[in-house]
Amino acid sequence: MTDDSIVQHASAVSVSGNGLLAIGPAGAGKSTLCLMLMAVGGQLVADDRVRLWREGDAVLADAPHTLRGCVEARGVGILRAKPAGPTRLALVVDLGRTEEQRLPPCRTRELLGVRLPLVLGSDQPHFHAALRQYLIAGRADQDS
Repeated sequence: MTDDSIVQHASAVSVSGNGLLAIGPAGAGKSTLCLMLMAVGGQLVADDRVRLWREGDAVLADAPHTLRGCVEARGVGILRAKPAGPTRLALVVDLGRTEEQRLPPCRTRELLGVRLPLVLGSDQPHFHAALRQYLIAGRADQDS
């Protein structure tokens, strides 16, 4: 951890080495989204609190030591998971806001001075599958 790292109330998962940071208020579904992505091959980075720091033009995420390898499953308990370790963030998902557009514009969110792609929350049953595909291949209308 570098001296300029921050800890954010969020959860993070890695899919094919690309990190997703889930943000939003308590109860918004951050842990649930991570569990859903883990069920389709993702790996837990951190749940509830995420350490973030900048390296060059990248923002990296990892779990605080005390929470490493633990994810909350509401109604089940705290579950263990193999932690991904430090992961470069590729996407921010804001579960505190709902996407109203069928084909939304490309949005960004600034973290530690770096602009990252932003997706707003959705109650669509395919949401986690779409996010998995986004992390693997990106959006067709977005520069790689």
